[in-house]
Formats: sequence, C-alpha cells, structure tokens
Amino acid sequence: MRASDAEREAVVERLRIASVEGRLTFEELTERTEAAYMAVTRGELEHITTDLPGMGAPGANPAPVQVKRKFSAFMGDCKERIVGRIDGPLEAVSVMGDVELDLRGAQVPTGEVIVHATAVMGDVKIIVPDGVIVELTGYAFMGDRDVTVRESGPGARVPIVRVNAHAVMGDVKIVDDEHHAPIRRALTSWWKNRGV
Repeated sequence: MRASDAEREAVVERLRIASVEGRLTFEELTERTEAAYMAVTRGELEHITTDLPGMGAPGANPAPVQVKRKFSAFMGDCKERIVGRIDGPLEAVSVMGDVELDLRGAQVPTGEVIVHATAVMGDVKIIVPDGVIVELTGYAFMGDRDVTVRESGPGARVPIVRVNAHAVMGDVKIVDDEHHAPIRRALTSWWKNRGV
C-alpha cells in the first residue's frame, strides 16, 4: 500500500524522538530521514523504524552531553569525533594549524548544529553526514569558505548544520561523508567487490 505524506512526516518525527533519546546518531538520523521522504510504500516506512521502540514505549535517557565545545589548534592539529549530545554551539579555532570536527556520530536532539569556525593561516574541516543541509555565513580574506555536500531532495525537513565561518589566509571546509575521503572510499569499495 502506498504511503501518504502524513505517514512520512510521522516517521520523521519518530526518528527525531529516537535521536533525542540517543538511539540514533546524527548520521543515522539524516540517512533515515532522507529514506522516509523517499519511501513510496508503507512497508518501506516500516523498515526504516523496525529497530526502534514503538510510540508510547518508555523513553530512554538522553545521550551524554558533549562537554567539550571548543576545539583549538595553534601551530598543530586537532582531530575530534563528536559522539555526545550537542545541546549548544561548537567552536573551532585554527591558528597556523588544522582542526577537523567529525559530526557524523553526534546526537543532535534539535536536528540543528551550530558551529563557529575561525581559521587564521590554518584550516578548519567539518565532516557532516550525507544529506544534511549546510548553511554557511561569515567571510574569507585571502582564504576560502567551501561547502561540498550532496544536496537533499526539495522540501525535505532534514537536519541542518549552520556554520559561521571566518577565514583569514586560511580555509574553512564543510564536507559530507561522500566527499570526505573519496579515494579511500573507492579503494574500500573495490576491495569489497573484487571477488564478486
């Protein structure tokens, strides 16, 4: 039986609640939200939520809060994979160094992440899940601000990453999983499929 728009929206809300409870990472929330909007039948919608408790089930405790919110690199490197619950803005500051923030494993109860990124003669790279919306503001002086993400379908209410980026002789880049390491991804895919 074909699914209705109202049924798709109900599944998206159920996914959002599961994310708030810490059952889904930011990456999983984004993937499943996109799949819900693309679902044609009720069976496809049911498949998206088969591993989640039913509506009205006792709630789970939220994921632990991401305590560290400022990530800095001064003439060095800082690589962080965020896995906690993001309740407020994050800050990335790079001065003659590199900061890499990986948001794919984060818990995002509101469906929105705000990052303030500053790169002075250095680089800030933010890795987001495939399918999120990225809103970039700020300025670049003798540097670059760049977003390389796959666009989500029109009208889809997918999670949003808002980045306020300031680059002075440096770069601020936002990439999704698909564009993060394309060579490594191609090699991995080839290795898995070589015997098939």
